[in-house]
Amino acid sequence: MTDHLIKGARVLGGDPADLLVRDGRIAEVGTGLDAAGARVVDAAGLVALPGLVDLHTHLREPGREDAETVESGTRAAAKGGYTAVHAMANTDPVADTAGVVEQVWRLGREAGYCDVHPVGAVTRGIAGEQLAELGAMADSAARVRVFSDDGHCVSDAVIMRRALEYVKAFDGVVAQHAQEPRLTEGAQLNEGEMSAALGLRGWPAVAEEAIIARDVLLAQHVGSRLHVCHVSTAGSIDIIRWAKSKGCQVTAEVTPHHLLLTDAAARTYDPIYKVNPPLRTADDVTALRHALADGTIDCVATDHAPHPVEAKETEWAVAAMGMIGLETALSVVQEAMVETDLLDWAGVADRMSFAPARIGRLSGQGRPLEAGSPANITLYDPAPRRRVDPTSMTSKSRNTPFAGLDLPGRVVATFLRGEPTVLEGKLQ
Repeated sequence: MTDHLIKGARVLGGDPADLLVRDGRIAEVGTGLDAAGARVVDAAGLVALPGLVDLHTHLREPGREDAETVESGTRAAAKGGYTAVHAMANTDPVADTAGVVEQVWRLGREAGYCDVHPVGAVTRGIAGEQLAELGAMADSAARVRVFSDDGHCVSDAVIMRRALEYVKAFDGVVAQHAQEPRLTEGAQLNEGEMSAALGLRGWPAVAEEAIIARDVLLAQHVGSRLHVCHVSTAGSIDIIRWAKSKGCQVTAEVTPHHLLLTDAAARTYDPIYKVNPPLRTADDVTALRHALADGTIDCVATDHAPHPVEAKETEWAVAAMGMIGLETALSVVQEAMVETDLLDWAGVADRMSFAPARIGRLSGQGRPLEAGSPANITLYDPAPRRRVDPTSMTSKSRNTPFAGLDLPGRVVATFLRGEPTVLEGKLQ
């Protein structure tokens, strides 16, 4: 393993410092460091962040390798500055047994671009009827601690209660896709002026908020951990803020696309903007940004959802829901949160590394950039602006909603336990 000496990086956006990386860990942090034989990385002007952690990634393997594989998805993650991702369970077969989660975990280890932590399904086949093998997945080699039927809501209150009770035994967390199914049958776009103008069936905010309200009360009742996936409405924020004030063990995430885009983007009927939950209003976007800034929303999670071209280049009603986001997440957060003075780089490190690692119970990720910590490091240049080009992306899919937009910054280097996965913006 080659030693690396990172020179002049602004650690969490602060004063320039050098970081000596040796044997997979940060050996020393200071100024004027020197190390014979170390590979020098010029990081002047770059922000050094702990390796990013994503709580919500769809890697599609097994079953939908035409859209993404564990290898292609983790390559995209590394390009985006990520050193760990949580792979969602809605694969084919569903990740609802120890065997499937171990398969995904091993594929991640073989690829080597970032750590892959499988998310286990809450219910068998994500059908919402019977609990999956939660204990077996927790005890497996994958050591699953996050469970979700994402893509489907655990709408049965009894099943949700049982899941919350079950995961307490191993300090797990249930990550809920909050969507009351009866209120969203046939829904296509956020219920409001835009859906009315476009003649698309509306997706009401209350469908999300009602499930969150129920679940925080259940979590409080049983004394368990609840995580709310992809929060998208101002009303949801109010409920989560109230729940936290009452001592509920609830955490929440927001996606980059819900921080930047509104339902007005769908005016052209382009299915690239079709996503679950739907893009909401400008008022919702403002509320989400401020909730992320004040900590009501704990972290940013990409909900990276790759789809093949034919699933998106079709009429709106039948198009697949979802957007890719791993390679643009840090740039979008800079645009929405840093450029607006809502977060500094230390805040970005918290929301995109420390907090998600803590929620996912990852001991080797989301650690401070200090001597003794694992050398999971992202070097980011916030200065340039670039136009998003889907054809230049590493993901197998191209369904980015940011195509053609000018976004700030670029990931220059990513280190996973001291080994560069990206250097000078290129995969290693």
